[in-house]
Amino acid sequence: DVWEKFYGKRNAVNLAIGSDETQHVLWRLDHGNIDGISPKLAVVMIGTNNSGKGQPPECIAEGLKAIIERLRAKLPKTRILLLGIFPRGADNKDHFRQINYKVNKIISNLADGKTVFYLDIGSKFLAADGTLTEEVMPYLLHLSAKSFQTWAEAIEPTVAKLMAMDPPPSTSAKAQ
Repeated sequence: DVWEKFYGKRNAVNLAIGSDETQHVLWRLDHGNIDGISPKLAVVMIGTNNSGKGQPPECIAEGLKAIIERLRAKLPKTRILLLGIFPRGADNKDHFRQINYKVNKIISNLADGKTVFYLDIGSKFLAADGTLTEEVMPYLLHLSAKSFQTWAEAIEPTVAKLMAMDPPPSTSAKAQ
């Protein structure tokens, strides 16, 4: 219902796959997953499964950087909205949440304000004291149905703004 409400009229495609990691996305980008499409906007949010497997923040951030670079090369007229990895675990002491925070700090620098934009909406899922409840994320990892609504509402102003913009300048043009 949330997808249809926010994205149905936009002819959007959802390429998310449960349990995905950055390397899986890269493989699919190299093996036809986006061939033949030319979207105005790609929303990217990946990495929590990498942190859950104990990968270091720098490694996860490199995977995200590679995804952004691959999207820019294959879809040069597409803007990218890179979302910070959502918090996980009960509170700020959670090891995996700390990894995600560190990744977010690194990947926020990938935004250039022209073709790549960064947005961290993680705080929308947390209580005032920084805790995460199972009502918001069952098992303190996956979003509840209500939380998918929170996600869509949180990114909608940015999505609408980016969708209304003219296509970004070609990345193949050499700087003058």
